[in-house]
Amino acid sequence: MTPVGIVLVSHSAQVAESVAQLARGLAAGGAVAPVAPAGGSPDGGLGTSAELVLAAAAAVDQGAGVALLADLGSSVLTVKALLEDGDLPPNSRLVDAPFLEGAVAAVVAASAGAPLEAVAAAATEAYDYRKT
Repeated sequence: MTPVGIVLVSHSAQVAESVAQLARGLAAGGAVAPVAPAGGSPDGGLGTSAELVLAAAAAVDQGAGVALLADLGSSVLTVKALLEDGDLPPNSRLVDAPFLEGAVAAVVAASAGAPLEAVAAAATEAYDYRKT
């Protein structure tokens, strides 16, 4: 089965890469769905880059859809604009989820072969995780 791809959009390249690495590691034990970070500006500073988001989405798209998780502010707006303009791969979706916990849940679900709707639901359910 073709897995859903996951893109992690952050204002920081280091944050996006670290969350991607953690999610991949926690989903290990078999095939891991494709995950790509899209963090920071093209020059390596803080910010959000539509070009980096597009490249990451293209890299993880295998035809089953792309779930995009964004950290805050302009990263969310950038993904929304790309979706509205039709620039992202078909069946791409911005997922309303906490960035770290949602990313882990999305990668685990996608790696288990879940379809896009189930991947998005798993990520969104991460809002309900309680630590106390």
